[in-house]
Amino acid sequence: MKSLWRDLRDHLRTDFRLDLYAATALWVVLLLTVNFTLNFEDSYIDSSQGKPIWPVLYFGLYATAYYVSVWLWTYFHHRLYTWRSREFWFRSGIALICYSIYAGFYAHSEWSRQIFNGQIYVFAYYCLHNLQSVLTIVLPLYLFYKFVDPYPSSFYGMTPKRKGLALYAILLGLMIPLITFASFQPDFLHSYPTYHDTNANEFFDVPEWVTALIYELCYGWDFVPTELLFRGFLVIGMSRVLGRGAVLPMVVWYCSIHFGRPLGEAVSSLFGGYLLGVLALSTRSIWGGLLIHIGIAWGMEIAAFLQSTGR
Repeated sequence: MKSLWRDLRDHLRTDFRLDLYAATALWVVLLLTVNFTLNFEDSYIDSSQGKPIWPVLYFGLYATAYYVSVWLWTYFHHRLYTWRSREFWFRSGIALICYSIYAGFYAHSEWSRQIFNGQIYVFAYYCLHNLQSVLTIVLPLYLFYKFVDPYPSSFYGMTPKRKGLALYAILLGLMIPLITFASFQPDFLHSYPTYHDTNANEFFDVPEWVTALIYELCYGWDFVPTELLFRGFLVIGMSRVLGRGAVLPMVVWYCSIHFGRPLGEAVSSLFGGYLLGVLALSTRSIWGGLLIHIGIAWGMEIAAFLQSTGR
């Protein structure tokens, strides 16, 4: 555990510049202000839900958040030659295309109508929504890793490692009081739990906890490709090009994928994303991040369930 704190300190010592971090903070504040003042994602981007332009709009949002952040890092660290790197454009392009298609994917809606003739449409929709990342993120990144990446030492941090697991467990434990506090806030209960009662348990003639468990497992899975892309591909993989500079731009893009969530969650994603990014770079593994990410997600679900049953 001490080695991980040392790695975090060394990363800050090497990467931190007051002008860079201040400029990046201003860029993030601008993004957050525009989104939460204008309700940008929900009112503008998501108004094209199901249309071919939907993933294109997401691409525009994510590319803007990411490339401006990369420019800031390369400018303040005097690494502007990075923009001439084909590998940088190829890797970042793959990541942006994959996640934009994932964010704007809607074929699962039609698939849900076809399963059991649409009798469990809502349940199937939400489960398939969480599982579609197998096609849109995991498979493309695996093919890139297998046939294109010239440095295939591991599948972007998917190799299990024990280094730092104790620290990750402590960090997860520290989140429990924060989750408990958040569960009393109206905007939190407006978003959680993400599971909603459907007729699926009646259709399958099983207790509702069975269908709730199936949904939560699908919901938990969705964090695997998120960690794989952001901490695995964009940090461990992109470090071949940007070195330690892979972390900060990833954090800004990672924050932007929370624009449809409560403001507090979007802001907290900056700190969580930064810490998980540095630790992934240190351990060359995303398993600790998965422990925290899925643990927090299920923790918020459980807290919201307890709040709803206590009313």
